[in-house]
Amino acid sequence: MNPILIVDNEEKFCKVIQSALELENLPAQYVLSGEAALDWLNHHSTDIVLTDLRMEGMDGLELLRRIKEHNPRIEVLMMTAFATQKTAVEALKMGAFDYLIKPFEMDELILRIRRILNQMKLMQENRRLKSTVSEPVFFEGLVGRSDKMRQVYRLIQKAAESDSTVLIRGESGTGKEKVAETIHKTGKRKNQAFVAINCAALPEGLLESELFGYEKGAFTGATQRKIGKFELANHGTLFLDEIGDMSLAIQVKLLRVLEEKAIYRLGGNERIPIDTRIIAATHRNLEEMVEKGEFRQDLYYRLNIFPIYLPPLRERKEDIPALVNHFLNQTGSPGIDKEALKKLMEYDWPGNVRELLNVIERASILADSIITVEDLPPLFGRATGSKRTFDFEIPDEGFQLDEFLKFLVEQALRKAAGNKTRAAQLLGITRRRLYSIMERFGIQDSF
Repeated sequence: MNPILIVDNEEKFCKVIQSALELENLPAQYVLSGEAALDWLNHHSTDIVLTDLRMEGMDGLELLRRIKEHNPRIEVLMMTAFATQKTAVEALKMGAFDYLIKPFEMDELILRIRRILNQMKLMQENRRLKSTVSEPVFFEGLVGRSDKMRQVYRLIQKAAESDSTVLIRGESGTGKEKVAETIHKTGKRKNQAFVAINCAALPEGLLESELFGYEKGAFTGATQRKIGKFELANHGTLFLDEIGDMSLAIQVKLLRVLEEKAIYRLGGNERIPIDTRIIAATHRNLEEMVEKGEFRQDLYYRLNIFPIYLPPLRERKEDIPALVNHFLNQTGSPGIDKEALKKLMEYDWPGNVRELLNVIERASILADSIITVEDLPPLFGRATGSKRTFDFEIPDEGFQLDEFLKFLVEQALRKAAGNKTRAAQLLGITRRRLYSIMERFGIQDSF
């Protein structure tokens, strides 16, 4: 590996760190100024720079800025005995990986360097995978190369080549609307309108007026003519989502439209011919609904001309890595570690692809860099047994939360004999947050 570059005005301090790193089989070199560091970087390669914040001549922040201009992939750890929240935040905003407050323990330094190296290894692996494996999509927005998804792609292609009515079946969150849009965009009507409506989201009266439109004066409040979804989608595609939630009365009118290829606006007598392709979708069991008299059998046959079934995510878990990579690209997150990905693979995803997207978006916000298990929702965490309860009740007169927080941090530091990493683990927080709390309350290192 490339040597780690240590930058500090004090040569004795540099030699101590160099020896500690080399004992851990981490090669290191040192220079005594920011200017010397830039000169060294012009002739050598490194992945990590460990630099003091306050130095004679070029200070650590300026060196950080120049390093990131030279090579943004070099990670920089800042060291300082004069850390303030302002300078720490400024350093992190400028691209520093983290900062250490002098004096610090060598195991703390080694731990952070190991973390950087592990992150770099994961990022290199992600870049290698991206360069060797093409984006696993057959249609824009649809991801996965599992056998079940290949079958879906084949049916989408066939549906796009025809003008038949399509019925998309699948659980909520499997991407039914995305499939409908794909059929439209790759079909002969792609240059016309794609209009979608959720039949479960509107009450019967409002759904009818949204679908068919109405004439001025058709009912109280109808002060002007309204064009319905069927007319808006004329020559294009109308996507009827959650068709299984449509009332029997609206089902009758929809059947009439499919048979006559024409509509009547509410309150109107004019027959309006339409040329609209229908794509319907539902998560419900229409066959069972037909048996119970909840869905018209004749409408069912009219809709079920070309069925497409979307498998739930639990039946195509081999697509999860590709989906995660796709969503990470959308969120701009650098990657995910193997343990976190393993947790995602073990989960059954009742909310399907939509739930996975939400989890990745949340984790990307929480993650400092690479997504880890700690950034996932609690249900993905390691089993901790029964839920722990605390024998503590807020007194009637109240209490000072800040004082209690300071007390807990000090107790954790005493219990950990001053080891910040262990103290952070005891509190269930990151080391960075521990340092922030210590600085906020002026907690000293003397434990």
